[in-house]
Amino acid sequence: MAGSAKSERSIIRERFYRKSSNIPGLEKFQVRIEETDLLVMAEKILKKEVEDEVRKQREIIKSYIKQYPEFYTSFSPVNCRSEEEIIRLMCDSARMTDTGPMASVAGAIAEITGRKILPVTGQIFIENGGDIFALIKQDFNVGIYAGDSPVSFRLGLKLPGSDLPVGIATSSGTVGHSFSFGRADAVTVVSGSAALSDGAATYFGNLITGDTIEKDKIEKAIEKFPFIHGILIVKGKDIFAWGKIELVSF
Repeated sequence: MAGSAKSERSIIRERFYRKSSNIPGLEKFQVRIEETDLLVMAEKILKKEVEDEVRKQREIIKSYIKQYPEFYTSFSPVNCRSEEEIIRLMCDSARMTDTGPMASVAGAIAEITGRKILPVTGQIFIENGGDIFALIKQDFNVGIYAGDSPVSFRLGLKLPGSDLPVGIATSSGTVGHSFSFGRADAVTVVSGSAALSDGAATYFGNLITGDTIEKDKIEKAIEKFPFIHGILIVKGKDIFAWGKIELVSF
């Protein structure tokens, strides 16, 4: 499950925002298992529970890849041969977003871990490399890191409190180690699933191949994704926003 090489300096630069990430009433802690690096906020410290769940889910994925290497290498949907929840979630995301299963691995780990932990905490926020699974009952903001774009961390989304989970994922062709065929500084997708948002963010990121956002092409593509609540795309100074999302400045 190793990704592309990335310097420690780059990792620190991308995740400095965690120092200022807080939600009133929730405890904050971090969990690192191999490449998985989670920021977690919950009603109490659940570090051991989260660590155990992440290890379990990672082992499921690694074991499946050994049996079916195409699950790891494919850039397109593949047949699913497992009843494991996280494998089926990644396969479903690939099928629904026309991407490979690994396009949604970060979102899937955040989502499955969050769902498994929810019974012991009424609220939870899990961020995995910019992909978020959250069930928060109060409004909260998510900043958008868009590399060298002038709106990077000056623009964000305000998410309403809810009793239902939300998935927020960001993909970039100019920042980080996630693979993208596109050149977007940031594509952020909001839906009811972190895995689906992750796959969709990859799909839309691949559509940004020039110096500006072809808004007509994006709007047409959105019609294929009825599960998306909203999308924000940043390319330099160019911004595209669609759906039930509220932009906020930082």
